[in-house]
Amino acid sequence: MVSTEPQESTQPKASPGLTGQLVRFVLIGGFCACLDLGTYTLERTLGMDHEPWATVARAISFIVGTTTAYFLNRRFTFAAGAKKGAGQIGGFVALYGTTFFVTVGVNALMLQVLPELTWRATIAWVISQGTATAINFVMLKWVVFREPVA
Repeated sequence: MVSTEPQESTQPKASPGLTGQLVRFVLIGGFCACLDLGTYTLERTLGMDHEPWATVARAISFIVGTTTAYFLNRRFTFAAGAKKGAGQIGGFVALYGTTFFVTVGVNALMLQVLPELTWRATIAWVISQGTATAINFVMLKWVVFREPVA
C-alpha cells in the first residue's frame, strides 16, 4: 500500500541564513517581549509594585517570556535547534541563568536610578529587556544552537 501522507524528512532543516534568523528572532522576540511585559504589568497591577516584589515580578515575567522564546526559536529560528541533547539544554540553562541575573539586576538598578515617572517601571523593563535581547541572540546563534561546520 502506498501512503499519500507527507513524510517527515530525516534530513536536518537548512538554516534560514543570518538575515532570516534575525527576522525570525525579532518577530518571536517581539511576541515574547509582549508576553513578558504583559506578565510584569499584570503582576505589578496585582500589588507587586514595590520592593522586593517588583524584583520577583520581573523574575517571573522573564522566566515566562524566555521559556516561550527558547522553544519558539528552537523550532523556527535556528536550524541546529532540532538537535536534542544535554549539551544544548546545558547551554540554554547557562545562558538564561546568566541573562536572568543580568535582566533582573538591570531592572532593579533602573528602578533605583530613574526619576519618578509615570512610565518608570516600563522604561526599566525596556532597558533590561534590550540588554537581555542583545546577549541572547549572540549566545543562541553562536553557542547554544551552533551549526556544525561542514
